[in-house]
Amino acid sequence: MNLIELHILQSFPVSCLNRDDVGSPKSAVFGGVTRARLSSQSLKRAVRLNFNESHYGDAFHTTRTKLAHEKLVEDLIAGGLSLESAEPLALEVMSKLVDQAGAAKAKVDRNGRMNMPALIWLSPSQLQAAAAAILANKDTIETATAANSTTDKAAKKAAEKALKDALTPVTKAIQKAGISDAADIAFFGRMVANDPSLNVEGASMFSHALSTHSSSNEIDFYTAVDDVKQRDGENDETEGEEAGAGMIGTLEFNSATYYRYTAINLDLLFDKKHLVSLPAADRKEVLRSFIKALLIAIPGARQNSMNAATLPFEVLGIRKIKGQPLQLANAFEAPVKANGKGLQSASLTAMKEHLEKLEKTWGSLGEKLWLTEIGLDSFLDQLLDADV
Repeated sequence: MNLIELHILQSFPVSCLNRDDVGSPKSAVFGGVTRARLSSQSLKRAVRLNFNESHYGDAFHTTRTKLAHEKLVEDLIAGGLSLESAEPLALEVMSKLVDQAGAAKAKVDRNGRMNMPALIWLSPSQLQAAAAAILANKDTIETATAANSTTDKAAKKAAEKALKDALTPVTKAIQKAGISDAADIAFFGRMVANDPSLNVEGASMFSHALSTHSSSNEIDFYTAVDDVKQRDGENDETEGEEAGAGMIGTLEFNSATYYRYTAINLDLLFDKKHLVSLPAADRKEVLRSFIKALLIAIPGARQNSMNAATLPFEVLGIRKIKGQPLQLANAFEAPVKANGKGLQSASLTAMKEHLEKLEKTWGSLGEKLWLTEIGLDSFLDQLLDADV
């Protein structure tokens, strides 16, 4: 396996970057103690949005949404269909990709927009290919869709088969179009439960970020003052229940130094189901942009009230022409201690010592590059120097 691995150490001050179902910072037990945790999903989303918004250009801007049919409607209208014909066709076709019941499971949201039964994520070329296939097969699809609304069981079963047959060319057109103009799908993968033929295995592998040390959540007690009462002198705490703050509440937070790991499978990224058609120069550029996004993107929870924007204090990049992914989380199985000197130095020392032990036992783990020793540009140049 041809790999780029990134071992990232990063400290965050007071924050709640990734919340659980009750709004508390996520955690996990590792090495017998509780650690702060950032889920891999929260990291992936932050990286994907940063990559799409800040880097490789419009061709790689894709959207995962329940409203994918709206873009398809635009393409169908551009192909000559009326809005009245395009909307139900697009909704049925896209909904069928994610749910066997199709548009029957679609729902109107509070803004009056029709939502498909589940999220779908297609490349621009796949949406265009779907539109072309629908236009070429419009009459058959419309007939099958209309027949599918029958209440007669035998007729409905026949109509469902007819609709499936009518939509098969659309699915095949989406498959054939591929994702060469959607690098984000190639990196993160796509699952279409109702049609596994459209599944794409992600070429990047993310671990959950864990604090290198034990960590417990703390409580932030906050108040919101009633401005009018304060102005009128009614905030004396001795004046009963109406006095003081207009609202009080609590929020949980933590602060931690995290180890996070990501690997990029280059063999998979540039195979025929992913980005095989990209020229060599574009391969390096898309990887460079993705790694930059990976290093700087931060999950967005509570960034307005607990802004914790930081950059990694160290990154170890490892280049493997062959081998398997290997994270260094066990460097912190015994939680590091600050000992009055902070957690960054202790965490970096623990990772370097663990890496040295692994290589002494198992041999070289690949070509190693330290971000702070050579700077970002040289770090990226050397990581991408080999054939990608």
